[in-house]
Amino acid sequence: MSEPEILYMVIPCYNEQEVLNETASRLKEKFLSLQERSLISPLSRVVFVNDGSKDDTWNIIKKLHSEHPEFFSGIDLAHNSGHQNAVLAGLMTVKDICDISISMDADLQDDINAIDEMLEKYYEGNQVVYGVRSARKTDTFFKKFTAESFYKFMKAMGADVVYNHADYRLMSKRVLQELANFKEVNLFLRGMVPLIGFKSCSVYYERHERFAGESKYPLKKMLAFAINGITSFSTKPLKLITELGFLMSILSICAFIWAFIAKFAGFAEIGWSSTICSIWLIGGLQLFCLGIIGEYVGKIYAEVKQRPRFIVADFLNELGTEFINDAGDNNKNK
Repeated sequence: MSEPEILYMVIPCYNEQEVLNETASRLKEKFLSLQERSLISPLSRVVFVNDGSKDDTWNIIKKLHSEHPEFFSGIDLAHNSGHQNAVLAGLMTVKDICDISISMDADLQDDINAIDEMLEKYYEGNQVVYGVRSARKTDTFFKKFTAESFYKFMKAMGADVVYNHADYRLMSKRVLQELANFKEVNLFLRGMVPLIGFKSCSVYYERHERFAGESKYPLKKMLAFAINGITSFSTKPLKLITELGFLMSILSICAFIWAFIAKFAGFAEIGWSSTICSIWLIGGLQLFCLGIIGEYVGKIYAEVKQRPRFIVADFLNELGTEFINDAGDNNKNK
């Protein structure tokens, strides 16, 4: 192996004041171990991305940076942009100053010891290394069932996602550069990264209980995230609507014929035939037409909204103000 490469770990943070110091302590210890083994360069950093937190998260990040600038950097987003945008903001801000990136949540549920194997897989030639849960022992039955059903449903809808993989992954500089070419606003990184291609593999780990604080993904957010993933990477739901509309139209014709037979055979009440025919025929035609329109709207929808995905208000990094200004200019149009 040649010279160890520069690793930047991107950690999105939203109201993580209870766990942040412990996360920083464990990652510092891990980085020292990795540097001793020559797996990463001494220029490697942990980058905490403050996603509009309402607690003391940003102040803790600033303190960590001021006390240990050789380990910790910080990115402050101008407003809360959401988990996926916070991860992307970190990756896009550091893509020009690192050789490797690893994204991980701040709650210490992902096993940091898997970083060693991720780096080894990278040095073996893999450009993307996915952190995959080996089991869901810490999940409730409901969460396990819904999560596994989501991955299976995504596969059925045609989206190429890695089963039981969240956002714990290693990506090379080349992959980050290609990721920057994906301009969609509605982000679903678990689906975007596999689309980039390049050689990839997975490492398996057991997920722990959250160290402290509350989950930032209650059921409502999880459902919204799942819907966003499905609609961002599959048009099959629109096709199903079209097929349903076509089927309803056929059934309405059959009902129309049956209603007239019942009418002339004397089995129907007055006005019943016309009412039933109208409901079935109009309902079927509406679904059919909406399905066709939806095919076009779905494609336009993904392209026309060019709102900024994130805005970086501040980037604390010991490289100095020259890079900070460049990063700010580069992120104006994100």
